[in-house]
Amino acid sequence: MTVQITIIGMGQVGTSIGLALAQHSDLVFRVGHDKEIAAANLAKKMGALDRVDINIPHAVEDAGLVILAVPLDQVQDAMKAVAQDLRPDVVVVDMAPVKQTVVTWAKELLPAHAHYIGLLPVINPTYLQTHEGGTEAAHADLFQNGLLAIVSGQGTPSEAIKLAADLSQLLGAEHLFIDPVELDSMMSATHLLPQLVAAALLNATVDQPGWREARMLTGRPFAEATGPAVLFDQNPALVQAALDAREHILRNIDNLIANLSDLRHDIRNQDAASLTLRLEKARKGHQRWWRERNTGNWGAVETAPKVELPSVKDIFGRMVGMRRKKDEPDQRK
Repeated sequence: MTVQITIIGMGQVGTSIGLALAQHSDLVFRVGHDKEIAAANLAKKMGALDRVDINIPHAVEDAGLVILAVPLDQVQDAMKAVAQDLRPDVVVVDMAPVKQTVVTWAKELLPAHAHYIGLLPVINPTYLQTHEGGTEAAHADLFQNGLLAIVSGQGTPSEAIKLAADLSQLLGAEHLFIDPVELDSMMSATHLLPQLVAAALLNATVDQPGWREARMLTGRPFAEATGPAVLFDQNPALVQAALDAREHILRNIDNLIANLSDLRHDIRNQDAASLTLRLEKARKGHQRWWRERNTGNWGAVETAPKVELPSVKDIFGRMVGMRRKKDEPDQRK
């Protein structure tokens, strides 16, 4: 018996999930939907989907797992669109970078018989320095050697949580259970702040006095520091994430301003020794992080312990088992 997994949003993340599950086509039937039909059709052509469905209710009505792989500003509407047609004990997951607001939406919009799990994919370090996006940028190994952060609400069945953990292993990623408040705090520093810093740097330089000549002299430091600007085509999602996590991001902006003030103080006072120490501390911090990120060796930080990977039949059989009791009365009608 195959299990239907429906993916809403066939961008890089959604299509990569479909590609990663392609090797389990004997047990999984992958249905995809995207408001841009061309993106869904391309994902199917790439081998990420078994069927494209332009009708959301039809796309989700038989799904055991629904994956909302859409930007944050589209998650609420996606939940509204699928809510009325979800079958009993379906697991609904999202991939947005902040979770507190999404948890609230799930409580308000999803039916009681559906189980919400928040997922945050942290990609394969191989792709960290690429600025690809969209369906064409999907890779079957996008999540290999990465991490899947898992957020679950009170009362979520243990089988639904286990399913999310098992999914992370199928995608080749470790998993980390985390509180939504803690996750939003971390993501404001590591995901939102770099994009806002890039925006600030660009606004402080582009079209400012001297830019006409300065632009010809820009090199690697400017290109790397402003690299996050390639994500600005998702401006509504970035704006919503920053406002939703405003307490966290304001704290991080204040911390950044304090660090910039320290650098300014050293430069103004020509304190070469202090400035050198600050730059060396930053260099070593980056070096340590880069090594840890590429090896997955986080020292004292505890991710979920590695366990023997359950069989794919066990994983997707769990989806069937979660709803069997509720399906049986329907079969007797």
